[in-house]
Amino acid sequence: MSESVKVFMGGTFDPIHNGHLRTALEIQQWLGVKQVTLMPSKTPVHRKSPERSGQQRLDMVRLAVADEQALVADEREVISADDSYTVLTLESFRRELGLQIPICMILGMDAYLSLPQWDRWLELLTLCHIVVVKRPGWIYEPCEQMQRISDEHETDDLDIVLQKPAGHVIFRELTPLGISATQIRELIRDGRSPRYLLPDAVWDYIKQNRLYNFEQLNEGK
Repeated sequence: MSESVKVFMGGTFDPIHNGHLRTALEIQQWLGVKQVTLMPSKTPVHRKSPERSGQQRLDMVRLAVADEQALVADEREVISADDSYTVLTLESFRRELGLQIPICMILGMDAYLSLPQWDRWLELLTLCHIVVVKRPGWIYEPCEQMQRISDEHETDDLDIVLQKPAGHVIFRELTPLGISATQIRELIRDGRSPRYLLPDAVWDYIKQNRLYNFEQLNEGK
């Protein structure tokens, strides 16, 4: 098992659900690393602000991974004074880990193809590898810039990713779970249960704290 490789997945996790968790666990097992870090963003800069606070979303991630040693929560973006720029997070990792430890950032295909909209995006592959998660049957239609990035940096050699500190893109097809945080929030607002779409501990936290306009549970509990 590669214990000296840092692998992380960021997101709003508003709320975290089983799709996030299954993706992270499959990547952990495929790469053969000790852990995958789940990192809630504080203030994402390329999408709508989350409905719940960074601390609440961090609490839910911690509850979700409490019984899974292969997954761990990271608070650095939530407690940072800066907005959640990925390049700043990667620079933070590099200050902690040095320049030689491999770092892998997990991105969905949508996020990967949107990289030209990210701040200092051309620096990302100098700081990490990118693991791109694709759904079965996904049609890959990159812009010219992203096609060039893929052509220059793509590899299918895991040994390269696990031994070199940064610089490569590797694609991985995973088990599709058609779950979204938007779907979960809508179910809660409609007075319906999202149970089995997210961990029970997270659902209990949502009910106890009356998040996402939760009013009542129509399961008789």
